[in-house]
Amino acid sequence: MKTVLAEDAQAQVDLGRVQTGVMPTVVADATTAGTPAVEQPVKRDLWDTVVAELDEVAARLKLAPGIHAMLRQPERELTVSIPVVMDDGQIKVFTGYRVQHSSARGPCKGGIRYHVGVTLNEVKALSAMMTWKCAVVGIPYGGAKGGVQCDPTVMSQGELSRMTRRFTAMILPILGSKRDIPAPDVNTNPQVMAWIADTVSMLEGKTVMESVTGKPVNLGGSLGRKEATGRGVAIVTAELLKRRAAAHAETTVAVQGFGNVGSYAARILHEMGCKIVAVSDVSGGFYSARGLDIAAICKHVEQNPKHLLEGYSSPGVDRITNQELLVAPADILIPAALEHQLTAENAPYVQAQMIVEGANGPTTREADAILQERGIVVVPDILANAGGVAVSYFEWVQDLQNFFWEEDEVNQQLQTIMVNSFRQVWDFAEAHDVPLRMAAYMMAVDRVASAVQTRGIWP
Repeated sequence: MKTVLAEDAQAQVDLGRVQTGVMPTVVADATTAGTPAVEQPVKRDLWDTVVAELDEVAARLKLAPGIHAMLRQPERELTVSIPVVMDDGQIKVFTGYRVQHSSARGPCKGGIRYHVGVTLNEVKALSAMMTWKCAVVGIPYGGAKGGVQCDPTVMSQGELSRMTRRFTAMILPILGSKRDIPAPDVNTNPQVMAWIADTVSMLEGKTVMESVTGKPVNLGGSLGRKEATGRGVAIVTAELLKRRAAAHAETTVAVQGFGNVGSYAARILHEMGCKIVAVSDVSGGFYSARGLDIAAICKHVEQNPKHLLEGYSSPGVDRITNQELLVAPADILIPAALEHQLTAENAPYVQAQMIVEGANGPTTREADAILQERGIVVVPDILANAGGVAVSYFEWVQDLQNFFWEEDEVNQQLQTIMVNSFRQVWDFAEAHDVPLRMAAYMMAVDRVASAVQTRGIWP
C-alpha cells in the first residue's frame, strides 16, 4: 500500500520529477515566434549557492571589498589524475581534487568523498562550507575538501586501497597535520583513512597518524567519532525542540539518507523519545505514522551486503520514494543525503515545520526562500552537522598529545560545543531578526574576516 503524502494532485505530478536542484527557466524559440515558450532546465551547482550566500552576507556585514574578494575563491585548488591497476590488470585513470578554501583560522580541515558525481565546483563549495562550519562552532580550523570521481560500489577493496594510496601521494604536497587534515565523507570510512595515514607515514618515513582523522580507534582514532555527525544533528534537534517547547514523545521525525549521519541521528533521536516515522536511502524508503522500529532497521542495514534499506519489510510500513519522504507528514525533516534535495519544486509541499540539515547544502536558495516565507524553521548545515568536525578536532588534539579520552568525555565535549553554538546562533538570529541560516553565516564570515584582518596580508 502506498500512502498519499502530497496535498493535491498537482503535488503528485511535481513529486514525480527527480530532485536534482534543476530550476525551470522560460526560453523563447526564434523559430516559433508567437507560440508559448518552452521550459528548459538550468542547473545551479553548489558553488553558485555558496557564492550567492557569501555575497548576501558580505553586504549585510558591510565586509571590506578586499576581504570579500579573498573569501570568494579558495586559496588552493589541486586537480590530479590517479592511475590505478585494476584487478583485471587494466589501468584506469580517475580524477581527484583537493581544495583548500581558507587557512586564516588554522590548518585546513575537511573530508574526502568517493562518488561518481564529484566535480571541482562541488569540492570548492564544500571546502568553503567547511570554513564557515569550523568558524560557527569555534573550532580553530580553516576549510578544505577532497574527492575522487569514481563509483566505489563496483570496486574491490584492493582497487579502493590502490586508488586511495595513489590519490594521497598526489595531494601529499599540500597535506600535513599543520596544513590540511583529511577526514571521511560520502563513501569513505575509517579504513580509507587508515590507508591515507599509512601512505603519508610510509612516504615521510615516520608515523604521522595525526595527519588524518576519522581513523580506526586502534590507529589513533577517537572514540565517538563515527557517531559524531549524527549525534551532533540529534543534539541540535533536541535544542530546537526546547526553543519550540515541544516534547520529544510528541515529535515525529523523517530522515532522508540512512548512511552514517542519518542512521545515527535517527537512532539517537529515537533513544531520546522521538518517533521516527520515515527513513530512506538510495534504494528507497519507508513510512509509518505509528513510528518505525529503528533498532530493527539498523540491524537490517548492518546485515545487508550493500548496507542499504532495500529488502526491509514490516507490517503496517509503507514503501515511499526519497522524494515522497521530503513531503511526508512529520514535525521535523532531516535531509541527510546529498546536496540540493529541497528545491523550489518540492519546498511548497514540505509538511514539516522544522528542518535540521544533516547533509551539506541540501536546500537550494530558491527552496530556502519558500521555506522561510512559509514560516518553517531551518537549522543550517554549517551548524547542524558540525559534530563530525568537532570530534575530528578532538581526535587531532588527542593524536598530537598521545593522550586519549574516554567516550563519555568526547560526547560531553561535543554536547557542550553543539549546545553553546546553537544558543549563540539562535540568540544572534533573534537579536538581528534574521533566519538561523543567515545568523550562522553572518557569525562565521565575520569570524573568518576578523582573522584575516588581524593577521594582515602577507607580504
